Amino acid sequence: MHKKLHLSPAVIIAISAAVLFGASTPFAKLLIDEFPPILLAGVLYLGSGIGLLLFRIVKDKGWKATGLKGAGWFWLIGSIIFGGILAPTLLMLGLLQSSAAMASLLLNFEGVLTAVLAWVIFKEHTDKRMIIGMLLIVVGGVVLVLPNHLSSDSWFSSVMIIFACLCWGIDNNLTRNISASDSLFIAGSKGFFAGAVNVTLGLMIGLTLPSLLNISYAMLIGFLGYGISLVLFVLALRGLGTARSGAYFSTAPFIGAAIAIIFFNDVTSISFWIAAIFMMAGVWIHLTESHSHKHSHEKLNHNHFHHHDAHHQHKHDFEWDNSKPHAHAHQHEKITHSHQHYPDIHHRHDHDEK
Repeated sequence: MHKKLHLSPAVIIAISAAVLFGASTPFAKLLIDEFPPILLAGVLYLGSGIGLLLFRIVKDKGWKATGLKGAGWFWLIGSIIFGGILAPTLLMLGLLQSSAAMASLLLNFEGVLTAVLAWVIFKEHTDKRMIIGMLLIVVGGVVLVLPNHLSSDSWFSSVMIIFACLCWGIDNNLTRNISASDSLFIAGSKGFFAGAVNVTLGLMIGLTLPSLLNISYAMLIGFLGYGISLVLFVLALRGLGTARSGAYFSTAPFIGAAIAIIFFNDVTSISFWIAAIFMMAGVWIHLTESHSHKHSHEKLNHNHFHHHDAHHQHKHDFEWDNSKPHAHAHQHEKITHSHQHYPDIHHRHDHDEK
């Protein structure tokens, strides 16, 4: 029942986001000796922000309304602070004394902390299978950190990376609340403002930027690994909910670790491979999860890209040929049915089962 791998479009999008983000860690590690950590974090995010906002302007042939209203701006500002300013700075500090492979595996804690916050604070539904998978990832993290990283420097690096994961976990849950909005604007504004703040702070305290070549390289890494990756992650949040998007995103550390080992000759240990086995088992449990039951949808008005499926049966006051997904304000009527689903933007309902 739970052994089949479910690769819905939202799952593929989440894994694609993970691949881009996972690859960014070992490449960013190459620049850690060229940049002070706060400046490297800032330039990475500036690359993502400038690239995405320019792409949005070109795509839309000018600036268009963001679609954010009221509390949406509060969630966006919070996500910029935690996910764009604090998290990357903490990660760069962690990379100072950590190998790229170990740092990549420690980033598994982002999925764990994202899910815990989603379940405990934001009351997103979970089940025993998801919890077991998360526990396996945590065990892998403990195996990875404890045996070979007992020095103060290594502990500091590990703690910085885990705190970065906590900040990204908070960011993911805040972003979930605006995931139906314009993903390019969300990711682009986060990158631009977070990057500008970190670079400005770094320059104000007397730090200096490296060569233009290194800045360009960092901005390219940021555009792909933080910018495009974040756009895809926001799209995944719409279709999977926070905890499950975080679970699929947990494949990112394995991508980063593999790149660090294969292309940059990172040294590994027995504890590294034991930890990898635990973590891969946890991620696999998440990838093979299935959830289906009878549930009801209340009336809902919102605006997002959609096909006309069971949840989208409405008329249009404009011409449309039924072929491509489209976005406009629309209303969902009340409906009760049963099918496999995730806690996406249409399935944030209560559950009777424990």
